[in-house]
Amino acid sequence: MGTTLEYVDFALYGLAAGLVFGPVFFPDTAPALALVVSYATYAVGFLARPAGALFFGRLGDRRGRKTVLLVTIALMGLATSGIGLLPSYATAGYLGPGLLLLLRMAQGFAAGAELSGGAIMLAETAEPKRRGLVTSVIAIGSNGGVLVASGVWLAISAMPKDDLFAWGWRIPFLASILLAAATVIMRRKMPESPVFVEISEQSEQPEAKAVEIAEPAARGHRAFLALLGLRIAENGPSYLCSTFVVGYVATYLSVSPGVPSLAVFIGALLGMATAPFVGQLSDRFGRRVVYRVLCAFLVVYPFVGYALMSTKNPTVVFAVIVVGFVIASVCMFAAQAAYGVELFGSRSRYKRMALGKEVGSALSGGIAPLVAAALLGWSGHWWVIAAYFALMAAIGFVTTFFTPETAGRDLHDARDAM
Repeated sequence: MGTTLEYVDFALYGLAAGLVFGPVFFPDTAPALALVVSYATYAVGFLARPAGALFFGRLGDRRGRKTVLLVTIALMGLATSGIGLLPSYATAGYLGPGLLLLLRMAQGFAAGAELSGGAIMLAETAEPKRRGLVTSVIAIGSNGGVLVASGVWLAISAMPKDDLFAWGWRIPFLASILLAAATVIMRRKMPESPVFVEISEQSEQPEAKAVEIAEPAARGHRAFLALLGLRIAENGPSYLCSTFVVGYVATYLSVSPGVPSLAVFIGALLGMATAPFVGQLSDRFGRRVVYRVLCAFLVVYPFVGYALMSTKNPTVVFAVIVVGFVIASVCMFAAQAAYGVELFGSRSRYKRMALGKEVGSALSGGIAPLVAAALLGWSGHWWVIAAYFALMAAIGFVTTFFTPETAGRDLHDARDAM
């Protein structure tokens, strides 16, 4: 539920940045520049995520996974609902965009520890032989969020244009508070991670403290860099498929906005069925080989996909977005969930995993729509975007050759896998 809310929030913002925020908050700029500025505010949330990962990650290693997961979900829900209350540029001038920026930063700060916390909680509770399957539920949650957000936007986009820009866009942001409240209520009853309970009981032992002090200097940076590479390959292509492509298709290719919105919706629906399958594959064949195959596919896919979308055929555009979304946003995510948890030792797992994921997000997914929009404006051609997409996937592909297989690893181990 928490992952669902996180992705509802970010998908709502991403879709709104591509379709609405330009005219609402930046009406005096040219359409192409308004799109760039809208995605710039989108990127700010990702820049705040590493700070949130560091702050909440330390708290999660010291006070527990459950405590952090309660705080982050409450903060994220409040920030997202607040966006729905913001005044437009026409009403309050620069106050509206300024507050949008602040709330976007609050979203990012809270999200910095949400995704990693959910994956850690699941992995530390699951049986080792089924850890990939169990943690793939995180991907179901993320797709549930995209499904809800794209479904809402699909309905909202059918409104008359004047109503959409005047008040309709606010509805999904305001409604997200209901999901946040339900999640907080459920998490209050959630038991703490058994691995955290055990390391808490051992934390006063001298030998445990020695391991905690020696581990970062000895080997901590290698696992961090490995996760960084894996994350870039997943997060950048994911947000290009789920966010940038919406604005690209609607604004640049002049295809109806309903086509990419429906494609993301269907892709999320298919992804909810695909994620457990990928998790099971990683349990059976290993995390590394599954991730490597997926990265290889994404190196080739964007060149074929963007060439096909250039036909502007709605059916072709729809199919390309669905396939890209399922592979980049679902399969990669499902394969990475257990892999990331298993790379790190138990005593500082939350902080290091969250920081690795969110620095990777800031370097890839957070700036991917902005960079892609800038590249498109500079070159005027899709091949530059495809090359950028493929480069990020290639980073993950290469990283798998320097990362050990971790499937079935004992998560009570205080040391990193590398």
